Amino acid sequence: MKPKKLNKNGNGKIDPFDPQVFLDTAGVARKVAEFRRGESIYSQGEAADSVMYVQKGGVKFSVVNASGKEAVVAMFGPTDFFGEGCMAGQTVRMGTARAVTPTTLLVMEKNELLRVLHAEHELSDHFIRYMLAHNIQVEENLTNKLFNSSEKRLARTLLLLARYGKQDKPVRVLPKVSQETLASMIGTTRSRVNFFMNKFRKLGFIEYNGKIKVNKSLLTVVLHE
Repeated sequence: MKPKKLNKNGNGKIDPFDPQVFLDTAGVARKVAEFRRGESIYSQGEAADSVMYVQKGGVKFSVVNASGKEAVVAMFGPTDFFGEGCMAGQTVRMGTARAVTPTTLLVMEKNELLRVLHAEHELSDHFIRYMLAHNIQVEENLTNKLFNSSEKRLARTLLLLARYGKQDKPVRVLPKVSQETLASMIGTTRSRVNFFMNKFRKLGFIEYNGKIKVNKSLLTVVLHE
C-alpha cells in the first residue's frame, strides 16, 4: 500500500507527526488488542518482539528490582508508543506494562515496523523525531526527579498525565491512578502525595473527589522558582 503524502499547512511546512495517520497510511500490519483495567500487557523478562501504540486508555510501565521493590517508570496514554526498545536490539522486556483503565492497543511486530520504516523514508524521519521527543521527556523526568522538590515533581507528573503540552486540548480528567502509583513515579511517600494533593485542591489547582481533574493553574507550581 502506497502511503498518502503528508499534509502541509498554509506555510508550506509539514504538519506535526500524527501517529495514527502514520499507521493508517504506511500500510503497517498490526492487530488490535484490548485489555481490562489491571490486566498485564507484558511482563518483565518476556521476549521483546513488538511495539505498541495506545489508541485508548492508559498504561503503567514499572520495573521490579532484585529485592522485589516496584518503581513506576512511566505512564502512557492515547497517541503514545511503548515497547520500542526491541527495535534497538533489546531482546527481553525491561519492565512490566499493565493497563490502568480499559485500554485498546495496536500491536506491531518489530520486523514489520522496521520494514515499513526502511521503505518509507519520509515517514521514518517523522517517526524518529517522535521517538527522540519521547527520549527527551525521559531525560527531563530524570532531571526533574534529581533536582526538583517532591511538590514540583508531583505537579509536573499530573500535568503530563493530563497531556498538557502534548495536544491542543488536554484531557484534564485523569485515568484512575492511585496515590501509591504517584508516589512511586516521583520518588516519595504516599503521605507526602496526599499532603500535596490536598494542598493543590485547596488552591484550586486540581479537583479531587475520586477522580483527578487537572486545571491549567497547576502550571504555576512547575514554573515557580
